[in-house]
Amino acid sequence: MGILDRLSTMFRSNINDLISRAENPEKMLNQLILDMKSQLAKAKQQVASAIADEKKLQADAEAERRQAEEWERRAMLAVQEGRDDLAKQALARYNEHLQGAQTLHETWLKHRAEMEQLKGQLRHLNDKIEEAKRKKNILIARAKRAEAQQRIQETMSGLSDKSAFESFERMSEKIEATERKALAAAELQEEFAGDRLVQQFEALEYHGSADQQLLELKRKMGLLGAGSGGEARQLGAGGDVHEAEIEEEGPGK
Repeated sequence: MGILDRLSTMFRSNINDLISRAENPEKMLNQLILDMKSQLAKAKQQVASAIADEKKLQADAEAERRQAEEWERRAMLAVQEGRDDLAKQALARYNEHLQGAQTLHETWLKHRAEMEQLKGQLRHLNDKIEEAKRKKNILIARAKRAEAQQRIQETMSGLSDKSAFESFERMSEKIEATERKALAAAELQEEFAGDRLVQQFEALEYHGSADQQLLELKRKMGLLGAGSGGEARQLGAGGDVHEAEIEEEGPGK
């Protein structure tokens, strides 16, 4: 697994853990940005270390090449001096360093290609983080809107709860029943309190008194003419009507 692959796996694991524990979207998004920046910094360090290794490979390959050239020069010097034995030994060293230089050069070429790929991935990761930073405020606004909608729905759900209204109606019915019982008790108290016969006559006397007051009022207003006896009979009853007629006829008739 490559450097960035290991970092990506670690980063996804941290994100999943953070999302599962998230309660405040704004804090979560800010923390995610911080984690992205932290992972990017670690990736840069890893890539920088790999680039340093790549440069060392290049230097080592170049050093081996120079060694090979040096031993080749020595082999030529030995031949010039008539020392074929030394020339052969120098050529053996030349071949050894030349082979090493070629191997290191091939390794360096592969490593350099990997570094270019890593740097491209690193640039892509950096671009994604910058994009996430730009989107953060939009996501926070959407999260707040969703939270507000949830609160509204919860409030409306509470308002549409029938249990509260049903309880209110039951309490209203209970109060009305209590009022009816109180009125019934008062009626019974009035029904059986004192002499019922006396109470009935008192009611009649009060009624007659009211009729008399009405006749007096009409008389003052000049509304009672000669035929007012019939009206008095309609307004009064019993002895009250008789007394009203006597008063209207006067003592001379």
